[in-house]
Amino acid sequence: MKNILVIHTGGTISMKEDKETGEVNTQGRHPLEEISTLLKGVTEIEDEILFYLPSPHIRPDHMLQLGRHIHERLSQKEYDGIVITHGTDTLEETAYFLDLFLQTKKPVIVTGAMRSSNEIGSDGLYNLLTAIRVASCDEAQSKGVLVVMNDEIHAAKNVTKTSTSNVATFQSPQYGPIGITTKKDVFFHHKTTHYDSYPIQQLSKKVSLIKAYAGMDGTIIDAVRKSGVNGIVIEALGQGNLPPETIPAIEKTIKQGVPIVLVSRCYQGIVQDTYGYEGGGRQLSDLGVIFANGLTGPKARIKLLVVLEMTSNPMELTPMFSY
Repeated sequence: MKNILVIHTGGTISMKEDKETGEVNTQGRHPLEEISTLLKGVTEIEDEILFYLPSPHIRPDHMLQLGRHIHERLSQKEYDGIVITHGTDTLEETAYFLDLFLQTKKPVIVTGAMRSSNEIGSDGLYNLLTAIRVASCDEAQSKGVLVVMNDEIHAAKNVTKTSTSNVATFQSPQYGPIGITTKKDVFFHHKTTHYDSYPIQQLSKKVSLIKAYAGMDGTIIDAVRKSGVNGIVIEALGQGNLPPETIPAIEKTIKQGVPIVLVSRCYQGIVQDTYGYEGGGRQLSDLGVIFANGLTGPKARIKLLVVLEMTSNPMELTPMFSY
């Protein structure tokens, strides 16, 4: 019999709808805390509540606390897998942080819900049961942190929330899920080709995320730099281009030792140093801007927060974002 630890952190999956007002909020006891009774004789489940937070309240220090807690529990007892319930708004960021931080080959699954536990069509219980099944699957080992929602299994690096309310909101644009679940089985049809992990001890840096737009100048970049950040991620236009008016601020930022990581505001494709015009990717690369391979803005920010604990040397940072 498999032994699975379920760690609850809050979110819609832990909430109920007030039938009179329509408000969705926490209401005392976690509604899924006793799921172990549904799997009696099949899987041994241990439940615990680490946080009781809506996901917009989750900060990087919560993610670090969660990662440390998982390491501690794995050192105390032989679990076959870990399942984490989490609010969906920042679920992909927590999942990716754990993917970068955790030092284990055991399955670690993050799941959530788009509908609270007492709404019609609630998806929380089903997603949790499915996540436990995936965590119990031997094939889920050594695949990094996975997100299981709506009968699909996604790699933490690729998955993102694509709809504000649809239950099929979590998708991996360009890559697709790495597996699926059915009522009886768990199937993996892709495998991870690269896995990187960083055994950091703290999260002490400050990294900001900026989205580029037509007619943008250097005002926002200058303001963010002057706020004392340790790094900046910019969601650039297209393949990795910016309006030419941003260049002086970018030069000044890099010269002051603040790394800038570039991703695209497009949800598919990767940034490349292709265009040679002013503000184009080639000029940005020559200035020392770091191009991230396929990460979204929020995930590039998480990775920069993590790797800045190890180095701020651009020569060392650049290859960390190349895969």
